[in-house]
Amino acid sequence: MLTSIIIPTCNALSLLRETVETIRKHTKDPYELIVIDNGSTDGTLEYLRQQRIITISLPVNTGFPAACNWGLRLARGDRLLLLNNDVLVTAGWLRRMNRTLDSDPAVGIVGPMTNYASGKQQIAMDGDYEGFAARLGADQNKKHESVNRIIGFCMLFSRSLMKQIGVLDERFSPGHYEDDDYCYRANQAGFKVVIAKDAFVYHRGSASFGGYASDELEELLRRNRRLFKDKWGIDPLEIHEMDDRGELHAHSDVPEKE
Repeated sequence: MLTSIIIPTCNALSLLRETVETIRKHTKDPYELIVIDNGSTDGTLEYLRQQRIITISLPVNTGFPAACNWGLRLARGDRLLLLNNDVLVTAGWLRRMNRTLDSDPAVGIVGPMTNYASGKQQIAMDGDYEGFAARLGADQNKKHESVNRIIGFCMLFSRSLMKQIGVLDERFSPGHYEDDDYCYRANQAGFKVVIAKDAFVYHRGSASFGGYASDELEELLRRNRRLFKDKWGIDPLEIHEMDDRGELHAHSDVPEKE
């Protein structure tokens, strides 16, 4: 079964190159790689052409949700995986995430454990990331945990889920809370959001918004939090707190996967 790995990027060639190298090294499941370039001027397009990677070249930075949606529309896979350009994947990462997605027809979205994220996906990393991933995989083999939301730096779901709930909501562009929104929509459609506790993806963090001044980033977070509240009538931070208390959205009627 083919997984389409979709990576938005903008002027982060050195990070992107490392991400691609680890994907090629550690991914044994069938996959296609699609990179959406948001108007880079640092040689990214030349690199992608040299590597013969499927590329969508946009003239300006459209932000994370819009770029991901371009990739989702082009993707051929039955599985769809949104991935940041500042990660390093590890041995067995995709196989373990796909296995979790297949573990129950009610599972709609899967994310890995990581060293850098908010919420239950974060774990303190001991030693080098590859060695840590191997130990975690052995210790947590086939274990997973239902949560209310996962972080969109690495998010796996099926094409059938996308057909049911649609693509990312671009009102949250350039980014933040579009992943909360997608998980909430999956929950409302009767699907579980799950962490594959035996999969680990190293995340550098803050690459997409590192160029923002702190006050600009805070305003973006406030704005998108308001957009989420206006859309759903609930504060996304309340959903995060539900995870901390172990309170999950329960749905008795779960649609079967196609």
